[in-house]
Amino acid sequence: MASRTFITERQRRLGTELRRMRENCGLTIQEAADRLGTNRSHVTNMELARFGVSAERVHTLAMLYTCPDTAYTEALAAMAGDRTRGWWEGYRGSIATGGLDLAELEYHATSLRVFVAMHVPGLLQTEQYARAVLSETVPAWPMPELRRWLSHRMRRRDILDRDDPPACTFVMHEAALRLQFGGREIMRGQLQELVDASRRRNVTLRVIPFSAGGFPVPGLTVTYASGAVPQLDTVQLDRATTTEFLDAQTQLANYRALMERITKAALPVKESREFIRTLADST
Repeated sequence: MASRTFITERQRRLGTELRRMRENCGLTIQEAADRLGTNRSHVTNMELARFGVSAERVHTLAMLYTCPDTAYTEALAAMAGDRTRGWWEGYRGSIATGGLDLAELEYHATSLRVFVAMHVPGLLQTEQYARAVLSETVPAWPMPELRRWLSHRMRRRDILDRDDPPACTFVMHEAALRLQFGGREIMRGQLQELVDASRRRNVTLRVIPFSAGGFPVPGLTVTYASGAVPQLDTVQLDRATTTEFLDAQTQLANYRALMERITKAALPVKESREFIRTLADST
């Protein structure tokens, strides 16, 4: 079996979960290989996502590892059996892989909780605002690269218009609403877009005002993506130069608690909408 030329974050996650399933059973790699009638390298390559794994193989492993969680097993089998080539693959080789993995994560999530402090969430950005934000990179991107990233960001928004869109909760700090990327006119249009987005059936938008005081990790942009089962949730952190994905169960528990604390600090939905509308009128 030929090894993959590249490994996506979703493929890596499947391999990680197969390793966790084996370890939870108390089997070593060699013991798992013996049960499968194969060698150590084959098991290692599956767990490192170097090779593809079929849904049938996932069911076989679940039986060998005596996994008692049927929903978890079926979710992993669905991941293994999904051979869909997403729109983001058209950008492979032209933008960083973190952007591709984020788009795939958003596409497959059953729900999304997003917190941003210094700019509007990417999924809610207008094209003019997104261009202004992306133009602030250091060093500055050449125009062709800027256009590719802008196109990619606008395509990500399509998940909000699907027939079965994920439930999305966006929490923004007031600072994100007052920083005028692109100037007053662009910001006014962006604020009106937020007011309109807040009326979508699948969007909940909340604002943390300056008057709320402190809150956890104010400098981070956090996306908490829910999977088909809680064990397959993922946290994505957007840092200055990297995109980080977290999936350890302790990390997930901590970020669930963090997102709950952040949300409690925010204004209720109707008050948040009125807050944004007032800012739009005064911008």
